[in-house]
Amino acid sequence: MKIPKRLAPLLEEGLIDEVLGQLMSGKEATVYVVRSGDTRRCAKIYKDANQRSFRQAASYRDGRKVKNSRQARAMEKGTRYGRQMQEASWQSAEVDALFRLANAGVRVPQPFICTDGVLLMELVMDEEGDVAPRLNDVDLTELRALELHALLLNQVVRMLCAGVIHGDLSEYNILLAADGPVIIDLPQAVDAAGNNDAASMLKRDVDNLAAYFGRFAPQILATNYGAEIWALFEAGRLHVDVELTGRIETDTRPVDLDGVLEEIELIRLEEDARVRRQQESSTGR
Repeated sequence: MKIPKRLAPLLEEGLIDEVLGQLMSGKEATVYVVRSGDTRRCAKIYKDANQRSFRQAASYRDGRKVKNSRQARAMEKGTRYGRQMQEASWQSAEVDALFRLANAGVRVPQPFICTDGVLLMELVMDEEGDVAPRLNDVDLTELRALELHALLLNQVVRMLCAGVIHGDLSEYNILLAADGPVIIDLPQAVDAAGNNDAASMLKRDVDNLAAYFGRFAPQILATNYGAEIWALFEAGRLHVDVELTGRIETDTRPVDLDGVLEEIELIRLEEDARVRRQQESSTGR
């Protein structure tokens, strides 16, 4: 096959020995199966921003830190250099997330190197040694759906405990490997503590899982794991072995409106008194 131009430097430098074929082409990248020595790996070639259907929405970039102030200013202004820096940041975000999550015990592909817009990483395989299928291509029984849903909820919890939210999790970016599900496609991963939309993104990821597995196990559709997980996270009570119920208690007690109004009036009177004291002090009275 014709060698993709972006993979040629990896061949020249001996990082890969052969390009075996194209695995898939998605909204953000084209992935090839390659050989490194006796091991098959995959090479993810990121598409240029103007070729991607998945845009770097501001909500995903929120909270990402750029150490170089010149680069940060250029990215804010949208200059050519700034756009280049945004591309580099977008790609490095996936590598950073993969290393961070792998160290936290989350099942993600092992990354090896990212250079010139190409990410070289582990090829996830099934029991037969073939490329692992995406979750949406697998038929499930009710029991298997319940089992996989529970496993993936634990992965979401582990990710959040590591401070990361996938941001685009669905049956299309989960592979079913020989030893269980593996989460892929993380360039849009967000920082849970630094992103203003973190709560809604976490809930959307969890709701996507419920919608998919609910096709095979309808009882999952009645759960509310997203809100429960985020509430535990905010309360500082989330840990990797937490027992989830899928329910969250809602405070249905009536609001003490009179008490709230009294508190507001008290604060107003205290502020008025403080202003009067400042005015009297400034006039020498």
